[in-house]
Amino acid sequence: MRAAMTARKYDVIVVGGGASGLFAAAEILSHGFKVLILEPNRFLGRKLRITGKGRCNLTNDCSADEVIKNIPQNPKFLYSALRKFPPEKIMHWFEAAGVPLKTERGRRVFPQSDSANDVAEALVKKCSGADIRHEKALSLTVSDGCILGVKTSSGEYFSDIVILAAGGLSYPKTGSDGSGYKLAESVGHTVTPLRPSLVPILCRESLPEIDLKNVSLIMYRSDRPGKPVWQEQGELSLGPNGLSGPLALTASCMFDSEQGCKGYMLYIDFKPALSEEKLDGRLLREIQANPKENLSFLLRQLLPSTLTDVFIHRLNADFTTSLGNLSKQTRLELVRLLKKFPIEPAGLGSYDEAIITRGGIDVKEISPKTMESKLVKGLYFTGEIIDVDGFTGGYNLTEAFSTAYSAAEDIIRKKEETLHDN
Repeated sequence: MRAAMTARKYDVIVVGGGASGLFAAAEILSHGFKVLILEPNRFLGRKLRITGKGRCNLTNDCSADEVIKNIPQNPKFLYSALRKFPPEKIMHWFEAAGVPLKTERGRRVFPQSDSANDVAEALVKKCSGADIRHEKALSLTVSDGCILGVKTSSGEYFSDIVILAAGGLSYPKTGSDGSGYKLAESVGHTVTPLRPSLVPILCRESLPEIDLKNVSLIMYRSDRPGKPVWQEQGELSLGPNGLSGPLALTASCMFDSEQGCKGYMLYIDFKPALSEEKLDGRLLREIQANPKENLSFLLRQLLPSTLTDVFIHRLNADFTTSLGNLSKQTRLELVRLLKKFPIEPAGLGSYDEAIITRGGIDVKEISPKTMESKLVKGLYFTGEIIDVDGFTGGYNLTEAFSTAYSAAEDIIRKKEETLHDN
């Protein structure tokens, strides 16, 4: 894989062998330029190989405009990149690289093999012409506002083009240590406040372990109780520590960046297809048909048995109470709980559990058309290191590939113009 090269001068240096770094390198290599990839991990694309629980949801089969709607943090910054390289082109690129794809629920795109390794290996194969060195970038060399190279423990590598694709802080065991932020700050860039995102939500009350489908999760601010901040229907997992699964991960993006969960309440709607009136009508029919059965029986008709005790506790009711003797007050309270089961969030999961990092290089300091730094000529940023992030569903890898494509396109243009001039 590693090309035999003795010179330390390259057309392009890519810092980071993850999704965006490999993609940018692959594009640049396809035009015949000399590329150095610096990646301290033994394996390239290490984090990519575990995304989507090892299946890799590499994009979403939707329009560029639809992607923008699923980017809560600085979406406008991505307009140009997504116009150039939308999901349709991402899918075509990987299929042309030998990775057959399939589209699943929510238009999520996966490799047909259900193996993230196939996606990573396709990128690695495309980068086979690069000089790959498993070294950590320690500093950037800049002079008169222009990038000159990168220093590692073994010395200095020179290039007038450097792509900083070092990722964020999520999944630190894969090598995401935030070093890219420090490199950027060292040459004058601003790093916005960082926090884990797309993470489980910790709760004050222990919940039984269960996976739920077709429920709604609703978020309110305490100072605006009448209007939901956010709500969505889908899959949700409960457990002793709180909430996880797609709905919880998306909800974790919606909390205030500075205050976190403080001042918010969450509610689960276990029956989103039914209004309170229709749900009450269903309860009445069950009660009239089974007057001698008890409250536990009624709950089992409505919910997984795992949740029966939780509801009885919340209702403060006797589970042996016959349905014929069930009070109207208890029945209406049950309707309320089924439609608006309160969950008080206590905090968010750590970077160890985070899919992405919120925050990063301030987008005001990056050209949205080329991903080049506005402060240092020849320095580019791609992927998670930029202060842009999306919901689950393949949107974050879409951002990684589209920003990498924009950077590569501009770099190739500049290099070819230089060759032509010479």
